[in-house]
Amino acid sequence: MLSLPNILTLSRIVTLPLLAFLLWWPDWAWGYMMAFALYCLMGITDYFDGYLARSSGTVSKLGIFLDPIADKIMVATVILVLAAQGVLRGPYVGDMHVIAGLIILAREIAVSGLREFLGGLQVSVPVSRLAKWKTTFQMICLGALILGNALPGWIATLGGLEMNVPHTVGLITLWGAAVLTVITGWDYLRVGLKHMD
Repeated sequence: MLSLPNILTLSRIVTLPLLAFLLWWPDWAWGYMMAFALYCLMGITDYFDGYLARSSGTVSKLGIFLDPIADKIMVATVILVLAAQGVLRGPYVGDMHVIAGLIILAREIAVSGLREFLGGLQVSVPVSRLAKWKTTFQMICLGALILGNALPGWIATLGGLEMNVPHTVGLITLWGAAVLTVITGWDYLRVGLKHMD
């Protein structure tokens, strides 16, 4: 059933090619500004599709299926494009920030597989409060990384090193999200291990 919440969820999936297109040229500040606006709009629809479904009593199986997929595809798309275009690069460690992105992607794939396995056993794994914090960190870090390229002149000097403020915030919160990803991933795995022979 294509209710308004499901349409909002589908809009995030359909809009992803445009987001990837806008992120493809890291030196195109206007493209990144449009990508930031689009990313924020997608985040708003992520909040409202769930809110509207619950408040109107129109939670559907399609929505339950699509919502987490839309979130994971969006995060994966942004991380992969930013990594491919060298945006996940920063002071001191250079390209090593890509590792934080890989940790997040690996966890998303592993947890999706685990949920599918447990679903076959009729075991549900509720989303923990820490997992919600992980999602918040992910959304902030990716938005900040996009904004950093949209505002290349937003520079601050710290310890004699010039750095783009939103980009630096994005890299720090990317590692924060990666740490929370490992912790919450382990929590899900522990639940799964109880149901494995």
